[in-house]
Amino acid sequence: MKSSITYLLTRITLLSLFASIVFLSGCTKDLIYIHDSIQVEMDKAVESGLDGMIVYVNQAGESHFYSAGYNNREEQTAADPHALFKIASISKLYLAAAATILVSDEQLSLESTLTELIPEVEGKIANAGEITLRMMIQHRSGIRDFSFEPEVDGETFDDYMSFMARVYDKPARFKPNKRYSYSNSNYLLLGEIMDRTLGYSHHDYIQAKILDPLGLTNTYHVYTDADTSRVMHGYLIGWDPDLRSWDFPLPGGNMVATAEDVGTFLRALIDGTLFTDKEQEIYSSVYKYEHTGWLPGYTSIARYHSDIDAIVIQFVNTSGKGGLWIKLERMYNRIVRCVENEKF
Repeated sequence: MKSSITYLLTRITLLSLFASIVFLSGCTKDLIYIHDSIQVEMDKAVESGLDGMIVYVNQAGESHFYSAGYNNREEQTAADPHALFKIASISKLYLAAAATILVSDEQLSLESTLTELIPEVEGKIANAGEITLRMMIQHRSGIRDFSFEPEVDGETFDDYMSFMARVYDKPARFKPNKRYSYSNSNYLLLGEIMDRTLGYSHHDYIQAKILDPLGLTNTYHVYTDADTSRVMHGYLIGWDPDLRSWDFPLPGGNMVATAEDVGTFLRALIDGTLFTDKEQEIYSSVYKYEHTGWLPGYTSIARYHSDIDAIVIQFVNTSGKGGLWIKLERMYNRIVRCVENEKF
């Protein structure tokens, strides 16, 4: 009888323990943030090996600025939350927005093919006669990413198409519109298409249609346009030299901005401040409302969280291979949890 009672009590204890574990597993995310704040999380991230960080949060009309670690690792100068930063592929959001306005104004058509827009690529880029502008914006073209192809002679930043020669006469990744595959080639071509359509640089168009109306005075089209002394220094894991002076002025990865300016742009992109109703409908049909960025020495995340009505921007002046990006995403998620739990 005694052994039966012991067995029963043991079973009850184990079941209670199991129920507690199940309950706690659902609450763990909340519990681990009880003693943390955004600043504490950032300080921990720097201690774990990141060089420097900037975080900007915009929620309910209020902006919050944070920094941790170093702006300049060699001189050990502190990170500045208002520093300029190479935002890398976050630049694609601005290009997609500019293309949207051109489509709305009927200067471009989403259904125009690549050969109609850039005739000389016929027979050089696979399936060019079937790839539409829409597919390029959406990364559904199948065009190989020039970034991962060998360099060719004659490349110059003054001639975007010279970089596209890397993919000439090579097979496509897949048939047009059959699936999604991120490719920097799509946005390099988009920059070229806008230049040809406008008859002048798409940089000037973005300035007039997006940056000036939103008052984004701390956003620049390329590194050399900015006061470079204000640009955060950048570091690549396993590589000692500072990468701040390395320039990448190709469409889709070229812009420099403060976290606040990126946050202001993202908010306007989402809430209708930037677009007319027609433009908003077009943009929503072709591209997303968030982006990440990577360049040697620079990693960035820009997202809107509708459940808490918060824009959260994270800049880190460390890049590298391996598990770094997983670490950055985890860091970002912890910061978002802090915002959710009002741990500012």
